[in-house]
Amino acid sequence: MTITTAPPAPPGRTRSRTGVTLTLASLGSFLAALDVVVVATALPALQQDLGADLADLEWTINAYNLVFACLMLTGAVLGDRFGRRKTYTIGLLIFGFASVGAALADGPGALIAWRAVQGAGAAILMPLTLTLIVEAFPIGRRGAAIGIWGGVTGLGVAAGPVLGGAVIEGFSWQWIFWINVPVALVVALLTTVLLKESRGTRTHLDLPGLLLAGLALFALTWAPVRAPELGWDSGEVIGALVAGVVLMGSFLAWERRTTHPMLPLAYFRRRGFTTANGVIFAQFISLIGSLFFITQLFQIGLGYSPFEAGVRLLVWVAMPMLVSPIAGVLSDRIGNKPFMLLGLLLQAAGLGWLALRVEPGVGYGALVTPLILAGVGIAMCFPTTANAVTLALPPEDVALAAGTNTALREIGGVFGVAILSAVFAANGGYGSFFTGLRPALFVAAAVPLTGLIPAALAPGRVPPEVAR
Repeated sequence: MTITTAPPAPPGRTRSRTGVTLTLASLGSFLAALDVVVVATALPALQQDLGADLADLEWTINAYNLVFACLMLTGAVLGDRFGRRKTYTIGLLIFGFASVGAALADGPGALIAWRAVQGAGAAILMPLTLTLIVEAFPIGRRGAAIGIWGGVTGLGVAAGPVLGGAVIEGFSWQWIFWINVPVALVVALLTTVLLKESRGTRTHLDLPGLLLAGLALFALTWAPVRAPELGWDSGEVIGALVAGVVLMGSFLAWERRTTHPMLPLAYFRRRGFTTANGVIFAQFISLIGSLFFITQLFQIGLGYSPFEAGVRLLVWVAMPMLVSPIAGVLSDRIGNKPFMLLGLLLQAAGLGWLALRVEPGVGYGALVTPLILAGVGIAMCFPTTANAVTLALPPEDVALAAGTNTALREIGGVFGVAILSAVFAANGGYGSFFTGLRPALFVAAAVPLTGLIPAALAPGRVPPEVAR
């Protein structure tokens, strides 16, 4: 029997295919990142127009991030089972459909519900953005490709405040959701036409694991969200914390004994996987929590319009767009560890400096350097943690690696908003904005320092098989 193989594609055609894959995957990531930041910019408008209180505003962010985080690994498995191109396209369409619902919402409850559906769409598409890139690029070029992906994602973060501010001032807050619809439809169409279908080896859906993990995360997040209103010693808050711990223990026990675990716990013995996930978790507690309040600082505390606030935030949120591609390229040469360590230190220093500067009447010029410093630190960690986790697992589990990393990132964001909101409320809240803001920002500055422990334990620049 003669076995024939197709001739390899010409180098030009291969580069063209990888370029198309990188572009379409990065656009999906851009869309998901844009929506987090655009909504953060609109919080004061939502507070006034919908009569939303602090808890409503938190859940406008957290409903998206929580569902996003809980369903992330499911999205990765669905891609392996039903086809990554098809699943990525479905995720884009769900995201666009939910954006229509959010735009038509007439109250905080409806908006929060549609934000949860958006999170489900993002959970399906987001891990596949990284999976598609890792599949398309060889290891030697992967860091650079992930750096570009991180830069485009950073562009979504950077464009969010400016675009959100312009849309809110020129139209209304509803249009921050309407703009998602044509982008999602165009990317879905181009993905269907231009990308080839591929599948992975992990095709079983761990429904008990998904349910246990989702309920545990919901309970653990519910507690800090309700604590500012009810108190940490209330029965509801304590009950939620206990339920969350019990459910998380049940999830871990199930994953140890099931034949097809959603997340094989043995992978956490791999240093590259565990340390990078620890770093991104700590970073995003700080990043999303501080974003929630810094957008309000410029509008509520300093009196800028939404657009003016968005322009001033660019010195912070544009850094991933500028620095992440460079960090990605250099990580292929010198490893991911130096960027994770330095990035966390810069993020902590920038936010700590910012906390010292915020006070009534502070000038914008006094805030620029701290914001740039924090932004550069964030940009260094973002692509290098993603590169580290994908190198740490076998090639057939790259979707799982990407899904886990993105899930922990979003879980960190959920806890960040909840924790900083609790600190803010305990120290004055909206009745004494700057009195509550400063300790919240100090907490945001302290959290990245906890990430230095896993960063210090991360592998140096070693071949992928050693890192695994």
